[in-house]
Amino acid sequence: MNQEVKLAKNYDPKEFEDRLYKWWEEEGFFTPKVDKNKKPYSIMMPPPNITGQLHLGHALDNTLQDILIRTKRMQGYCTLWLPGEDHASIATEVRVEKALIEEGLDKKEMGRDAFLERVWEWSNQYRNRIRTQLKKVGVSADFTREAFTMDENLSKAVRKVFVKLYEEGLVYQGNRITNWCPNCMTAISDAEIEHEEHEGNFWHIKYPVKDSDITLEIATTRPETLLGDTAVAVNPADERYGHLVGKTLILPLVGREIPIVADEYVDLEFGTGAVKITPAHDPNDFQVGKRHNLPEIIVLNQDGTIAEGYGRYSGMDRYEARKAMVADLEEQGLLVKVKEHSHNVGTHDRCKTVVEPMISKQWYVKMDTLAEPARKAVREKQTKFVPERFEKTYFNWMDNIQDWCISRQLWWGHRIPVWYCKDCGEIIVSMEDPTQCSKCNSENIEQDKDVLDTWFSSALWPFSTLGWPDKTEDLDYFYPTSTLVTGYDIIFFWVARMIFSGIHNMGEVPFENVLMHGIVRASDGRKMSKSLDNGVDPLEVIDKYGADALRFSLITGNSTGNDIRYYEERVEAARNFANKIWNASRFVMMNLDKEIMNKYKDSKNYSIADKWILSRMNDVVKEVTENIEKFELGIATQKVYDFMWNEFCDWYIELVKPVFFSDDEEAKGVAYNVLYTVLTTGLKLLHPVMPYITEEIYLNLETGDKSITISSWPEFCEELKNEQIEKEMALVIEAIKAIRNVRAEMNVPNSRKAKLFILATEGAEAFEGGKIYFEKLASASEVILINAKEEAPENAVAAVTKGAEIFMPILDLVDVEKEIERLNKEKEKLAKEIDRVEKKLSNERFISKAPEAVVNEEKEKEKKYREMYASVIERLESL
Repeated sequence: MNQEVKLAKNYDPKEFEDRLYKWWEEEGFFTPKVDKNKKPYSIMMPPPNITGQLHLGHALDNTLQDILIRTKRMQGYCTLWLPGEDHASIATEVRVEKALIEEGLDKKEMGRDAFLERVWEWSNQYRNRIRTQLKKVGVSADFTREAFTMDENLSKAVRKVFVKLYEEGLVYQGNRITNWCPNCMTAISDAEIEHEEHEGNFWHIKYPVKDSDITLEIATTRPETLLGDTAVAVNPADERYGHLVGKTLILPLVGREIPIVADEYVDLEFGTGAVKITPAHDPNDFQVGKRHNLPEIIVLNQDGTIAEGYGRYSGMDRYEARKAMVADLEEQGLLVKVKEHSHNVGTHDRCKTVVEPMISKQWYVKMDTLAEPARKAVREKQTKFVPERFEKTYFNWMDNIQDWCISRQLWWGHRIPVWYCKDCGEIIVSMEDPTQCSKCNSENIEQDKDVLDTWFSSALWPFSTLGWPDKTEDLDYFYPTSTLVTGYDIIFFWVARMIFSGIHNMGEVPFENVLMHGIVRASDGRKMSKSLDNGVDPLEVIDKYGADALRFSLITGNSTGNDIRYYEERVEAARNFANKIWNASRFVMMNLDKEIMNKYKDSKNYSIADKWILSRMNDVVKEVTENIEKFELGIATQKVYDFMWNEFCDWYIELVKPVFFSDDEEAKGVAYNVLYTVLTTGLKLLHPVMPYITEEIYLNLETGDKSITISSWPEFCEELKNEQIEKEMALVIEAIKAIRNVRAEMNVPNSRKAKLFILATEGAEAFEGGKIYFEKLASASEVILINAKEEAPENAVAAVTKGAEIFMPILDLVDVEKEIERLNKEKEKLAKEIDRVEKKLSNERFISKAPEAVVNEEKEKEKKYREMYASVIERLESL
């Protein structure tokens, strides 16, 4: 008797997605237990910031990871996908502070402890939101091991690394030029700077030479920093100024005397050849100042206003002061001219404020010692980038790396584990909070007020999440991790830092592969943003179409390292595909008869269609597995789609329908078993991309497996491979398509049966064995194979296809003139194809460069097109 169908009549993901996820978690499918008999495969989820909800980029990132982890789980690996969140120091503090302002509260008035309480409330709220969103997307991550960069064990790892680097002499405190954000009022690293083209000016200003009528003209884009000038430099080879080196200038507006120095840093060809030197507010000037022992005068406050001691300018915003100073210079006759000048300006990537280079006392990590092993690891492919081209981005940064400023003037984050003795000045760096000075035993000690850069803790993510610095079972088994999946935009922020941190602290690279993906853009190619109001909420998409449809739409057409565009039409198409699989599965279930299946489960009495679909399934298993191994996830997904939609649903199911109504019980039993095998295999291949629908169908197929999630991944079987059958079936399918096209063009209804006369030019046995398929799928009343055209009836319509000419005596049902018109169109089409191939084959560059197989393929096409063209001409002449 036929199997009872428990699958709902209509595909509705809302009916089962949440239910299945809850069940997966209850069963512990995503929570691995260390098993030394299995190979480990681990991914550490890039932790989303706790500053808001997830976007489509997160959905893409996590779907890519989920495909890898679900595939490996089914392949028998002990898989760990560890999720978590990042405290996002600057971004979170800014968001919470903004929320407090809206409540009428002031962060400074609240004090550090009260403020941090509010941030912890925020973090708990948004961590819960992120967790819920990730589960809606269907990620098979182990939330029992979920991590947060501010967790106790991760904080312990952060402190351990800081102390270790300090003891090794790789962490130091110093007064150096740093990038300062006047809005966030903290130092930021080079990696957090975005350079944008700004329209600005060059202000040409005269600096009077002391005790003379001579002036020296300089050009600057930041006249407000003039207040901190401590010299003017000229190139020692510049004959224009050689007589002035060593003389003294009177600094305009300030009246301070400053020297003229010679330094090769000055470009002879740029500007006036004389450069104002402001060591406290320019990184290049800072170096010049060190060479000439110049004083360093800070003229800006932390909020970007002018410091005390500069008369009416003091307290002014930097740009307000600029206007006032330029006006005063003009009034005093010291402003020569103003020229328009387009130049790059550094802005903070978080708040978009123009940063100020400024000397400040900060903590730094020396990078020379850490960078070289990290460069070597990628050069020697201990860690491989996919695509490989992103190694260039990595090396560009690593080869020019500067010491890393790791202190931030914020409250939220890992507080720097440094204490200062107010009595003797001793600096205490410690894992534990000290109660007294280690030198003088004074209890009058105070902890550094700053926190560490967010990326300092994120750099430890691959091993701190596994329990380091403690020696845990997870750390021993799952480290180094297998694959990192992340966007190309944080290679230097995060990827590089994890590599050198992993090597330095663990002695091994943190991951074997780095799979880079692009960003999800709006359909017009623009970046999604709040300001453009073109962002898409993945949860809204899931609510409308289901998680599987969203996941599928993000992966198909996706190639590693490239941006993708979001089109809702693609999500709709993905949902249509899911609906197709659902309906096909219901049809299969309705027709399966378990008794007959069991009776003939060992029968190999396959039809040509059975052999074909099993061979094609086998091909797809091999190709998809290889594609996933190469991280070609978009290609793999497309192949599963093509196989399931076209070959399985559109062809095989239709090809075997006649068997369902035949009296041949064995043929039925064989067909049922093939249907079942191909459907379950297709579902398994599709599962990593569309986990929910595949699970719901799989459970209703009663396979004996508890879940598709922990079922075995399909494997290539040499016995099923049958190239000859694939070629033969391809001839039959192409012939059926050709017949359908002719009938459609001539508006012949399917109910009107017609005899088919087939003149096979190759694969005659395929057409003989496929007679039943022509009768069912090509509206044939009878199929007759002929040996010559003369055997075809007069006034027959011809369908020309590869391997055969097919004649249909139905001219009495159609308009002869329309048939002539159709054949003329076919003639033009074939003529164009012949012309295209001829041009290709006459191109010497193509012949010499293309692989021999490709050239031969084009020659075969030319031969086929010419034969088809000749047949069309012949038919036209006969009409």
